[in-house]
Amino acid sequence: MSRSLRRGSIAAIAAIAIASLSSCAAGNTPDTLQIKPDNAAATLGTNLRLNNIVVVTGENTAGDYTGAASVVVNIANTANIPAELQSVTVGGAAATFADAAGAPLSSIVVPAGGAVAIGGQGNPSATVASATVHVGGFAPTVFTFKDGQKVEAQAGVNPNLGLYSGYGPTTSPTATPAKTATPGATAPATGATTPGAPTTGAAVPAGTTAPAVPAAH
Repeated sequence: MSRSLRRGSIAAIAAIAIASLSSCAAGNTPDTLQIKPDNAAATLGTNLRLNNIVVVTGENTAGDYTGAASVVVNIANTANIPAELQSVTVGGAAATFADAAGAPLSSIVVPAGGAVAIGGQGNPSATVASATVHVGGFAPTVFTFKDGQKVEAQAGVNPNLGLYSGYGPTTSPTATPAKTATPGATAPATGATTPGAPTTGAAVPAGTTAPAVPAAH
């Protein structure tokens, strides 16, 4: 083989190697692989960011499921005025809001320049009484704010286990009604006078002598 052909072959092999390495490097970038976050996120305008949107069902749930579910999300507000979340729906079913102590809320306010985590201990909650979802799949979840703006996301549906343990819906214990006393069933207290019973004698104050009873003639 001539010296010029040999040089051409080496150059061709080098070019192929460089091209292969370049394609591998490009293939490892998130843009090329289209890597997406595990949990849904959305931006509303330039000021509101909703991160880690998840629908959490009960602990022993799987597959197709209809029942209570909690919505978990972190909402950041970079505006200089508060934002007010007025409603959340999961598959069309509306959630009810409550504060960290369980008291009902009509809306959840995200302070100006701050953030609010919804779901989990110590945070406000958004709970759907009966959502129809597929555990392990995705559910259309809509957030509506006071100004009418909406965020629509496909939220992942996970059971109340592992990473989401403690984020699922909780059922308040049912209170046992107090027993009602049956009229006439309570026995009179010791020492009390039974209505209609004859009086056996007047009480004598302590330290005094009872008057003598006259003898019969």
